[in-house]
Amino acid sequence: MVVRTRFAPSPTGFLHVGGVRTALFSWLYAKHNQGEFILRIEDTDRERSTSESIQAILDGMAWLGLDYDEGPVYQTNRYACYQDAVLQLLTEKKAYRCVCSKERLESVRTKQLAAKEKPRYDGHCRELDLRAGDEPFVIRFKNPLEGVVSFHDQVYGDIHIDNRELDDLVLIRSDGHPTYNFAVVIDDWDMGITHVIRGDDHINNTPKQINLFNAFNAPIPVFAHLPMILGKDGKRLSKRHGAVNVMQFKEEGYLPHALLNYLVRLGWSAGDQEIFSLEEMIAKFDLRQVSRGSAGFNYDKLQWLNQHYLKHDPVNEVERALRAHYARHNINSADGPPLALVIPVFAERCKTLVELYEMTRFLYEEHIVYNEDAMKKHLQPAAVEPLRKLSVRLESLIAWKAEAIHQCIHELCEELSLGMGKIAQPLRVAVTGGTTSPSIDITLELLGKKRTLARMGQCLRM
Repeated sequence: MVVRTRFAPSPTGFLHVGGVRTALFSWLYAKHNQGEFILRIEDTDRERSTSESIQAILDGMAWLGLDYDEGPVYQTNRYACYQDAVLQLLTEKKAYRCVCSKERLESVRTKQLAAKEKPRYDGHCRELDLRAGDEPFVIRFKNPLEGVVSFHDQVYGDIHIDNRELDDLVLIRSDGHPTYNFAVVIDDWDMGITHVIRGDDHINNTPKQINLFNAFNAPIPVFAHLPMILGKDGKRLSKRHGAVNVMQFKEEGYLPHALLNYLVRLGWSAGDQEIFSLEEMIAKFDLRQVSRGSAGFNYDKLQWLNQHYLKHDPVNEVERALRAHYARHNINSADGPPLALVIPVFAERCKTLVELYEMTRFLYEEHIVYNEDAMKKHLQPAAVEPLRKLSVRLESLIAWKAEAIHQCIHELCEELSLGMGKIAQPLRVAVTGGTTSPSIDITLELLGKKRTLARMGQCLRM
């Protein structure tokens, strides 16, 4: 048997991190078992589905590198399959037309709630064998009235649901559109899905879907339901907790594999290991190691991982990602020192690509913005003479290297009986605009002689 998994988002909004984790676990399980991974777009909600949301899903999957063997498959292109399937059920008396009005259904529901009963369809049209006519109708499934639906969930274990607890669910709405529970069964059956990995908010749908699989004598997939992701407040992750749109993480300067590494550890473990390459994730992933407990999203942990990859990834990969942030701000990253030399020096101090961009942009900008507080504190009149003398010394340097620059500053400090900080910090503000950078000698070497002297001159004139 070839393992086939799928990721089936609805394009009614952005691709959120909960969906990404589901996609990742499905992708890893397929890869681990040399199987196939399918992307299916469940776009039957015509009012809420948008082309922008579809593109956001495709962009997110591409950025993360979660490639698929088939797809994207769109449910709206499969309506003929759903019609054929529902006609089969009608012919076999496993489904029926229902003409109950919204008012009648609401009245039944109200009475059931008043009697403290579980709201469900009362079967009014179940045995009427109604034909299609002028009256609007839906098509309902004849759910078994007796027996128990039992299945083994790979995460939650054995689950048993009495059929009397289930409803005669609607398969086709009055407008001809299939419902979620019907379309997903037909799709999973047609596509040969062997393992359904999804959020635990679908556990209640699973018994209904199993009964539908049985009605078609179709093979039932293995189910694995993933616990939800929570924010720091213990509530389900949402916009109020920060970035939940996966592409927002890209904009905020996270590397895709750092996000994947973080998400794989939300509810799954392989011993105490924290850092995983994609190859290690694929080799070690096992559904039996997925926890039932809800996982909390921790931005500090994500930033720690992102910084790890900024420091340890091949420099050319970080450089490619960093260039996009320069381009977004219309700064030419080629007009200055090679980023391949800059990144190893600055990455130790940065948790995201945005921080790395902000900290290094002074190397490429023609005119820098000075931090007012830094200027007030460090560019006092007492700093004028040391900076002027240092400027003369630096201008005479032939070899513009960190060692020579350091020696130049050190000699001036001794001559003026000043601590290194009394010259280095005003100098740092003068050439970077702020108070934070790597050691001043390395900073000046990267900035270059021309820009260093120009900025020192500008600062002295100010």
